Amino acid sequence: MQEQAIFAAGCFWGVEAAFRSVPGVLDAVSGYTGGKRENPTYEQVCTGGTGHAEAVLVTYDSGKVSYEDLVRIFLKLHDPTQVNRQGPDVGTQYRSAIFYTSSEQKEVAKRILSECAGMYQAPIATEVAEAGPFYKAEEYHQRYFEKHPEVAACHI
Repeated sequence: MQEQAIFAAGCFWGVEAAFRSVPGVLDAVSGYTGGKRENPTYEQVCTGGTGHAEAVLVTYDSGKVSYEDLVRIFLKLHDPTQVNRQGPDVGTQYRSAIFYTSSEQKEVAKRILSECAGMYQAPIATEVAEAGPFYKAEEYHQRYFEKHPEVAACHI
């Protein structure tokens, strides 16, 4: 069955590329969510004033990969203890967040974060919030590493 999940783990380029490589993931799209402005642009989100996070909308086949597996992968992609930053990227737009689309996703996300809390030296800062509108980022952000093979990676 086809389902969707939304994750924010810093710069969306690396997060998108990582999820695209997961067997069972059908698509991964970079975009913005969690803010208050409709149809924000990259430039607006970068100011930190819109409240949006750079995020990735993951479409997956739940018969091949579970939501629980995706949450665990998400935790390996970044440092979930950092507040409003990942590596050199600083600001609320780079926060760690899981945007759930159902009560089941919310329960799974909270359970896994609780189970993994002892694995880190600092408290997990990952926000678990109900998904609101997801705005697809500009085309030049989509499949960024495929379009720019000279760029080795983001911070992840």
